[in-house]
Amino acid sequence: MYLPASPGSGFNGEPAEIEMRRLLDGRVALLAYTALDRLADCCGSEQAWVLYKTDQLDELNKVSPYDVIVIDQPLPDELRRDAQ
Repeated sequence: MYLPASPGSGFNGEPAEIEMRRLLDGRVALLAYTALDRLADCCGSEQAWVLYKTDQLDELNKVSPYDVIVIDQPLPDELRRDAQ
């Protein structure tokens, strides 16, 4: 799964900071994309990302808790990272 990451994170051996979103009902969503082109289409062409195997997501949940995984969800324009 391709996961959106914060720009500039994950350098110098530090772990990438995975971007999550709070839903209207208060739950925390992990955004996940099944292909890199889908991540770019849904999040913007300049979106930083990190690749996780699906069996690693439980481990991620232990260090960065989330309530739900949202797959291949387009972001609203104001949250997209597109080239200017």
